[in-house]
Amino acid sequence: MSQTFNIYCDESCHLEHDRKPVMVIGGVWCPAAEVKNITRQIRVIKEMHHARGEIKWNRVSRSRQDFFIELVKYFFQNPALHFRCVIVDDKSKLNHAYFNQGSHDSFYYKMYYYMLRNILTRPNQYNIFLDIKDTRSAQKLHTLKEILCNNVHDFTQQMINNMQNIHSHESEILQLADLLIGAVGYQHRSLAENTTKTELIRQITDHVGHNLRSSTPPWVEKFNVFVFSPAEVK
Repeated sequence: MSQTFNIYCDESCHLEHDRKPVMVIGGVWCPAAEVKNITRQIRVIKEMHHARGEIKWNRVSRSRQDFFIELVKYFFQNPALHFRCVIVDDKSKLNHAYFNQGSHDSFYYKMYYYMLRNILTRPNQYNIFLDIKDTRSAQKLHTLKEILCNNVHDFTQQMINNMQNIHSHESEILQLADLLIGAVGYQHRSLAENTTKTELIRQITDHVGHNLRSSTPPWVEKFNVFVFSPAEVK
């Protein structure tokens, strides 16, 4: 029997010339029927900890450590929530001229495809929401939807019910994706100056039972990591 799932996607350090070595694209997904309940439960956690504003990795601080640990705990305790991300471990090795028709955008779509392909399965249907980034977001959506549907021979594009950009403040689940993506990226950049962020990563690693620096098996659904190492032309 088919189900409808919502996927909330975000990205970190995805620009070509941002001088950030590690790029992460990821998403949190769940049954569409669970979205309202999950949103309500996250808001309850926020109220319990007197947290204001959006949930973001760059807002993780010692004064809010208990709040963010509670969010991580909630994610792993709720069987309806899943996370998958793709990490590009060294953007300096990218050779777009050789591998991506000279286009960083082409590479960007490939990474989104690699991230989503293990989530999308027929006959299920999906609503995909991406954090809006720039004025070209609408065209990116159109191209990405076409690539994803063609890959599973869904040439009438029936598998993806809806694909749209939203602002992060519109969705607590999208904000949760930002938090988990930030944790993975922080670990891969070998940063350790923020002790609260380091503790959150330890909490996630304990739940996953797996080092975030390496790929998980493709069939893992709860917290799936795929590390992409760019090939170097010799």
